[in-house]
Amino acid sequence: MLSHFFPVVSFVEALQERVMNWGAWAGICYPLLFAACNILLLPGGVLAVGGGFFFGLWWGFLIVFAGNIVSTAISFALSRFVAKRWFLRKLSANRTLRALSPAVERESWKIILLSQLHPLFPTSLLNYFYGLTRIRFSSYMLWASIGRMPGLFFYAYMGTLGQLAVRIMRGKSYPRTVEYWIWGGAFITTVLLLVVLGRVARRAIQTPLEPTSDRPPNDRSEHRVLSI
Repeated sequence: MLSHFFPVVSFVEALQERVMNWGAWAGICYPLLFAACNILLLPGGVLAVGGGFFFGLWWGFLIVFAGNIVSTAISFALSRFVAKRWFLRKLSANRTLRALSPAVERESWKIILLSQLHPLFPTSLLNYFYGLTRIRFSSYMLWASIGRMPGLFFYAYMGTLGQLAVRIMRGKSYPRTVEYWIWGGAFITTVLLLVVLGRVARRAIQTPLEPTSDRPPNDRSEHRVLSI
């Protein structure tokens, strides 16, 4: 109904064509823009969906994933090497992150991986938090990148479906019924997979957090984990 009064579909299609006309620059600028949003703690979900819309499923996923790697490395490095005291003062006030510190020391890579899979954890903020811990840079980059893959792939897939919808509305694509079933089935499967992974991550993270959730804010062990 909206597209009848406003040229929404035409605008989106024109935007897609303009981005694609950038050629190789699009593949360079887009991940940097996505990285900047994550570093500045701005919502990057729209750009992640846009990656699939503008570049297709696999290229969109790879481009957004590259931007995620850049933002993860920069945020971690800023927290550990540049402004450690400032981030320590700010993040220590967060009760959830403070309680997560002892669990990180005990479980290490497991907590990194599961916290990235958890849908309610602010992954961009976690990059700064983990920079204050004892975790090695290489280990964090490995497990954080693996943990972010399912979510980024889902965003890219959403963008691909949006691209398909625009093509159908413009009369440039005529999918068969079986193709609708395939796309719908793949979408539902991806959503269910993310839900299951999120629940597994939540349970695994809550288990090590329970013994530390009632500790006072100035617990020495928590401060030691964050400050080293």
